[in-house]
Amino acid sequence: MQVKAPRLLVAGLRGGGGKTLLSLGLAASFRSRGHVIAPFKKGPDYIDASWLFRAAGRPCRNLDLFLFSPSVAVRSFAEASDGADLAIIEGNRGLFDGMDADGSFSSAELAKLLGCPVILSVDVTKTTRTAAAQILGCQTLDPAVPLAGVVLSRVAGSRHESILRKAIEGICGIPVLGAIPRLSEDPFPERHLGLIPPQETNQVDSPLARVEEIAKRHLDLEAILEIGRKAPPISQAPDQGGAEAGAPPTAPEGRPNASQEPVSQLTSLESPTVKIGVFKDAAFQFYYPENLEALERAGASLVEISPITDPVLPEVDALYLGGGFPETLAPELSRNTRFMASVRIAAEEGLPIYAECGGAVYLGQTLHYKGEAFPLVGALPVEYGFQRKPKGHGYTVLETVGENPFFPVGKQLRGHEFHYTYMLSPSEGDLAFAFKMHRGFGFGGTHDGLCRHNVLASYTHVHALGEVEWAPALVHAARRFRSRTPEPEGPDAAIGSKG
Repeated sequence: MQVKAPRLLVAGLRGGGGKTLLSLGLAASFRSRGHVIAPFKKGPDYIDASWLFRAAGRPCRNLDLFLFSPSVAVRSFAEASDGADLAIIEGNRGLFDGMDADGSFSSAELAKLLGCPVILSVDVTKTTRTAAAQILGCQTLDPAVPLAGVVLSRVAGSRHESILRKAIEGICGIPVLGAIPRLSEDPFPERHLGLIPPQETNQVDSPLARVEEIAKRHLDLEAILEIGRKAPPISQAPDQGGAEAGAPPTAPEGRPNASQEPVSQLTSLESPTVKIGVFKDAAFQFYYPENLEALERAGASLVEISPITDPVLPEVDALYLGGGFPETLAPELSRNTRFMASVRIAAEEGLPIYAECGGAVYLGQTLHYKGEAFPLVGALPVEYGFQRKPKGHGYTVLETVGENPFFPVGKQLRGHEFHYTYMLSPSEGDLAFAFKMHRGFGFGGTHDGLCRHNVLASYTHVHALGEVEWAPALVHAARRFRSRTPEPEGPDAAIGSKG
């Protein structure tokens, strides 16, 4: 398989250096010109990906060389970008920042893997010629990284821009493709996790229109598009390991690679179709599209459910609760007592439930947030608190050590976590956990994957392209449950109606 699509990777010198604004501006402006844009996000991130989806009008897919192998990343990128006029990848952190001093799993490694020209967003606040030194450092640190152009961010004025252009183009021999001025206010609303997800605000069109206007006014869009079009076709190489594929020092060895079949052919031959409920509303929105697609390929029909507005849990064979912000919407969730009772009854009756992060919190007894205690489902015997700084943040490496509905004992997993909530009670010794933490915090720093009945609740998010057994396991658990559950007697029958 070849990677043929025109493509760009937007990188920065650090986190918060203007990558997201630039990526969204490019996606929105090229889309408004009639171009088909394929958006991607490097690194574990749901919120920027949600905004890129809105800007481009197509699902934003994840590219992360820690979560899955390089060969899988190439195949996924090739399939998702096929037919697009331009693929835009938003990098994460600084261009060379990775898991270790060698920059493993960095945006630079991804750019080399995909033969992807890099547009570097440079925050030039209170600097001129030094910016050229920083760019020159990027060029010389790894000349194999295809650094193709620079966009200046937070420019103070025309004189500032003129000096910067002259210094950068003269010293680095690289074009300055735009200069975005210092903005009086950020176009996008923010809070503790960064941008507020578009699912939680009615202000979506306005900020996207604003960044589109910024891009059209301050960027050389034709030159940027031409750089993307000049990206060379590359062939998929065998997965041979190396820095971008190797495990970090704290990771256990022996992680299997994903199937070598094309991503679209990772299907299940089992039947019949089962119904898997997916919580999707303003409180729960953190899902990789690849995860949902993997469930469908494995034989699931997905049923979207809102724990905020739905009166009762519908008839389903399993549940997938993704992450989100149960803390900020705790009053709304807590008021829907009938729905919560139906989830608790379903869990007690053995419904397979796979919950990640915010979903795991929702299944607990109580969430303490901003001085209030909000009752929740009560399917898990734990209370949660919330703190200002992240309790767990970054990649995770897990080893399955306890019996659970989805993973065999001994299996190793990779994922990521980002949560401000934490378990208040009871102690870890009073609970059953599926996973031992080799990297990350999880529940209490040593374990993750709280188990009760057929519930597995974890702070770790997994990606279906890296953990290819996850989706078939959830579907298989749903089939087992369905085989012992009688069909509902009427069209309005629901699991929660028993309570």
